[in-house]
Amino acid sequence: MNDNNVNRRVLFVIGALLLLLLAAPFASAQRVLLDKIIAIVDDDVVLKSELDERIDEITAAAQRNGQPLPDDLEQFESDIMEALIVENIQMQLANRVSIRYDDDTINRVLGNMASNNNLTFDQYVDALEENGVYLQTREQVRKQMTMQELQRGMVNRRIKITEQEIDNFLNSEMGRELMAADYFVDDLLIPFSAADTPEIKAEKQRLAADLISRIDDDFPLAAARAAARQNTAIEIGGAELGWRKAKQLPSLFADIVVEMEIGQVEGPIEAGNGLHIIQLVDMQGGTEQFVNQTRVRHIMLSPNEIRNEEQTEAEARKIHQRILDGEDFATIARQNSDDASSVVGGGDLDWVNEGGMPPEMEQVVDALEIDGVSEPFRSQVGWHVARVEGRRLQDLSREFTRNQAANALRNRKFELELENWLIEIREDAFVELID
Repeated sequence: MNDNNVNRRVLFVIGALLLLLLAAPFASAQRVLLDKIIAIVDDDVVLKSELDERIDEITAAAQRNGQPLPDDLEQFESDIMEALIVENIQMQLANRVSIRYDDDTINRVLGNMASNNNLTFDQYVDALEENGVYLQTREQVRKQMTMQELQRGMVNRRIKITEQEIDNFLNSEMGRELMAADYFVDDLLIPFSAADTPEIKAEKQRLAADLISRIDDDFPLAAARAAARQNTAIEIGGAELGWRKAKQLPSLFADIVVEMEIGQVEGPIEAGNGLHIIQLVDMQGGTEQFVNQTRVRHIMLSPNEIRNEEQTEAEARKIHQRILDGEDFATIARQNSDDASSVVGGGDLDWVNEGGMPPEMEQVVDALEIDGVSEPFRSQVGWHVARVEGRRLQDLSREFTRNQAANALRNRKFELELENWLIEIREDAFVELID
């Protein structure tokens, strides 16, 4: 049998359990069996109960979804056994590199699963407990998250993306398609009829102009369309076009939409079927990336063994007053700041992108004028005094585009590299099957 086919079957089985959890979380409780070891895997074992539970889970899910089981049940069991072995190897590796998820993280995931099933967290837990699978589900979620984190760390480091690959991708049809912006367009149509007289057409033109004048942030095109359908005898058509690339839009709109700002309205656009009014509701993606940046310098004082919270705040206020009295900010930062990453540069954080600071710091900095010095403020790590040294709108389009392309290429390579990595760790492991 082809090794690649076997490996792909095993990879399928490895990922099946998480999908089963998400799609059908209320599996019935498993039968209790007299347990035994059926495989030794490096420093751990696979138990007969694990194999039987996994077979039961996959079988029950297939029945619920109306999917047939493989005809070769012996091979099916063998593939599941192999998947358990590979999972076991991964969990041992994850333990060695200390990948662990605490209960709060698991609860957040279960909360998302509950929401996907239109349940509250408590309702979801109750349902799992009633079916006798609550603890089992928590452990399966923890295992899947652990393995995914391990895979991301181990596989991504194997993937190398060259500048030439990025260039080739951006110049390819696939790359251009992927990097193109997506537009959410709403369309209102005042249709023409063969029976329209010049007077009726003029009335429709006036209606279009009136609707356009009324559309604003509080009265979007969708609201205007609904109101017009109720308040005018003229037939009103059109609908949201949803998310589309520019080339997927009607040719009548495409060149107009790419030049529009979010919220902007254009029209009336006359076509053979009537008068169109369009609004760009939203846009995402694309290669243009302009970012507001702030040049920030700060001094950070953290409470420690010899300086408590109150003393730290008092010291920050003294430093703040020294700066107001004319002492050099950078010099004071070098002498006093506890921020090891910026102390040598006199507290200089360089140009920081909008959203790149902790929220409590960004709120203070945003309120400062250039050369303005903040009052001492508290963050999660200590007390700060900050100064704004400049602001600018920076074009990061090229960097953004190339990063997006690199991520797309990495995602394309990930599955193949994952498969190769799983094969390698399986081959390197000591595995002994026990009848």
